[in-house]
Amino acid sequence: MSDIQSDGGDCTEHRTAVTEAEAEALIRGICFKTGPPRALGVELEWLVHSLELPQLPVTPEQLEAAYATVRTLPLASALTVEPGGQLELSSPPAASLMECVDTVSADLDAVRAALAGHGLGLAGLGHDPRHPPRRFLRAPRYDAMETCLDRTGPAGRRMMCSSASVQVCVDAGQEEPGPLGHTRRWWLAHQLGAVLVAAFANSPLAGLRRTGWRSTRQLMWMEIGPGRAGAPPLDGEPRAAWARHALDAPVMCVRRDSGPWEVPEGLTFREWTRSRSPRPPTRADLDYHLSTLFPPVRPRGHLELRMIDAQPGTDGWLVPLAVTAALFDDPGATETAYRTVKPLAERALDRPAPHNPLWADAARHALADPELREAADGCFAAALEALPRLGATTRVVDAVAGFRDRHVARGRCPADDLLDEGPPGGTRAHGRKDIRT
Repeated sequence: MSDIQSDGGDCTEHRTAVTEAEAEALIRGICFKTGPPRALGVELEWLVHSLELPQLPVTPEQLEAAYATVRTLPLASALTVEPGGQLELSSPPAASLMECVDTVSADLDAVRAALAGHGLGLAGLGHDPRHPPRRFLRAPRYDAMETCLDRTGPAGRRMMCSSASVQVCVDAGQEEPGPLGHTRRWWLAHQLGAVLVAAFANSPLAGLRRTGWRSTRQLMWMEIGPGRAGAPPLDGEPRAAWARHALDAPVMCVRRDSGPWEVPEGLTFREWTRSRSPRPPTRADLDYHLSTLFPPVRPRGHLELRMIDAQPGTDGWLVPLAVTAALFDDPGATETAYRTVKPLAERALDRPAPHNPLWADAARHALADPELREAADGCFAAALEALPRLGATTRVVDAVAGFRDRHVARGRCPADDLLDEGPPGGTRAHGRKDIRT
């Protein structure tokens, strides 16, 4: 979400209109940059809560004061704030797993200390279990986004204001075939993505009630719909498939230098290039349009894996980062992961993620699903074998092994812990009526 940060100011840039053919060529050129895997990144979203009274929502005044302090910190990671007041840290590209871990760990320590000075803390949850969605940021882009997403129901506001994730960024891969080739990595990301949803599901509650889904956050993305939050079909060449999907996706808004932004209904970017109305689209409009698409795997030169719920604990975020890095950047682990998840592909019924039965089962049942549990077990074993080859320290290996023993080996995910214990300081989830978001 933090990539939607531009306000109306850049509407004056790249004034030259783009044609349909130019837009397609630009998408093909910027979304998959191939080469040997060499960089890694992570984007951590967090819910912010009161340390003393977590059952009460944090006031806008508290958040503004705390974020004013946090913005003065000399962080290596980019700091952004989400529409509902969630905090996000986005690491710089790292040359190794441990470089990424060390950078983000230091930044998190500084941010936590600064927030604690204001009586606030970070909560690693995929969805706020207590409070209804509430906008913290007011800007034309978020007003337009809210208007657009409201057309498909309440899931959009919940995603904007009440959700948090761990997003792992890996290189697109090499141009040639093989385990590290970009075509294989693109396919693997979408099949392995269901296993990552299931293993790290951590959002089973809304309004202190069970939703019936281990990952309510993933349910919200499904409900937003395939045009905004879906992947393209996987049966074609990745660049062509993504370019076609992006051009045929609905435009969220037409930005203006002043005043509210127009929110057209049903206008695709392809149609905009043809009609050139309400004004001709520019390169800046294309860049912005791509940032308003939220597929589970988003190509941005690299691959951004967006399907993982925020994780609990001080080091919980380390586990999905380390597992994903190992399965994508160690050739042996990559090949094992490919063989492990390949049988799951049949359950997708050739439908794009996340709008297929495999992803729905992962979000609803998580590792209570026997096949997903078996796949997760195989992927964690491959990751644990590969992590020392990637230079992972004992801290990282122990975190992954502990998660495997505590959750994967028992067919559980963090959401099951929440369902067992109930939200801290609140009504237990047992016996409450199941609801959808």
